[in-house]
Amino acid sequence: MDISVIICTYNRCQLLKKALEAIAGSEMPKTISWEVIVVDNNSNDATHDVTEDVDRRYPNHFRYIFESRVGKSNALNKGVQEARGGILAFVDDDVVVQPTWLHNLTAELHGEQWAGVGGRTLPANSVSLPGWLTLKGPYGLGGVLAAMFDLGDEPIVLDRPPYGANMAFRKVMFERYRGFRTDLGPSPNREIPRPNEDTEFGRRLMAAGERILYVPTAVVFHPVPADRIKKQYFLDWWFDYGRASSREVGRKPNVLGIPRYLISIPKMTVTVLIPTALRWMMTFDGPKRFFLQCWMWATAGQMVEMHRQRHNAAGQ
Repeated sequence: MDISVIICTYNRCQLLKKALEAIAGSEMPKTISWEVIVVDNNSNDATHDVTEDVDRRYPNHFRYIFESRVGKSNALNKGVQEARGGILAFVDDDVVVQPTWLHNLTAELHGEQWAGVGGRTLPANSVSLPGWLTLKGPYGLGGVLAAMFDLGDEPIVLDRPPYGANMAFRKVMFERYRGFRTDLGPSPNREIPRPNEDTEFGRRLMAAGERILYVPTAVVFHPVPADRIKKQYFLDWWFDYGRASSREVGRKPNVLGIPRYLISIPKMTVTVLIPTALRWMMTFDGPKRFFLQCWMWATAGQMVEMHRQRHNAAGQ
């Protein structure tokens, strides 16, 4: 098996059906073998039936797997474990891919030059954006909705990790660097911050010297849910992003016997939080002002996570 596409899902069978139908129409060379693994993370809707129906109509391509451990990272790691392909492609259960997506995404991974690739993610629908929000540009917040990863029309070496809605890696990368961290990513356990289970893996590879390519012709369309276009949704996400960023780094050693967080938190307050707050108060441009507010929430999340790590360590 050359390629395994991994889709993790939870109670979104109608969106999943559209995603699977689009992948079923993939235009692939006959010399390339590929499969789609649907990892059901404890759904109680018709997810199993939807997958079985697609498999009947497009035989030999689709497999259904159940993962009882809640949390997207657990489901992702189950998919990696079960995958038969030497290349693993990842896509969300609510996107629609172009027919050429899978071939274009994986074409550069049959050799050893690249560890992984990230494709182009565009909004699937247009929504009326409030004056405080933009999805692209220097103050763009499209990444919060996983609706925008667009670095232009030319392939480039990535200096940032791709998003899990549209990425692929050679399977040997998981054997070499392990799987997705289960203390990050969407989960009903609110102790686990929602973001970064996908980007942390990419950063881990890049820190080890691996190269990841941006492939603009590997296009998926991600919906922009209108009910998420609310300030509180974005602020909550950014607070969690700050928590996840601190958790990625982990607890640092003490400095001259002083707990690191007692140094880091005042330093972040002076160098990041207060300057950002001052810029926020002096800014009247809507998207820029809200972007700065989000960064304040992210900084607060970092501080909270530092304190939590110290508290947990003290209790052990």
